[in-house]
Amino acid sequence: MIRPYRETDLGELLEAWYAASLVGHPFLDEEFFRRERNRIREVYLPKAETWVFEQDGVVVSFISLIENEVGAIFVDSNYQGRGIGRALMDHARSIRDLLELDVFKDNKVGREFYEKCGFHQVKEHLHEETGFMQLRLRLIR
Repeated sequence: MIRPYRETDLGELLEAWYAASLVGHPFLDEEFFRRERNRIREVYLPKAETWVFEQDGVVVSFISLIENEVGAIFVDSNYQGRGIGRALMDHARSIRDLLELDVFKDNKVGREFYEKCGFHQVKEHLHEETGFMQLRLRLIR
């Protein structure tokens, strides 16, 4: 079930984010994850429109939109491959004409998912905090 994020979802949302992050970003260190966890809680969620996918009463995935930017989309690693991420992306596409996002070039899982969703690369740039390259992707409905 897709529904709007509630503050009471925070713990489960962060668990889903972390489990998915370990799969998609094995090249990043724990310190980055610690900083990012705080940013999600304190910076990103308060300014984003966030939708969660709840299964059996548990939040297993989420997507956060800041205008046309997909700031985050993560599916708990135990639930990947079941169409949950695609359902969230389709929901985002239904409410936005244009979607853009950044994905680490080394995130093969994420890049494959975005390609299947129809995103196209528009540029490549350095993520200065980590030193890894990121791809800027765009999807037009």
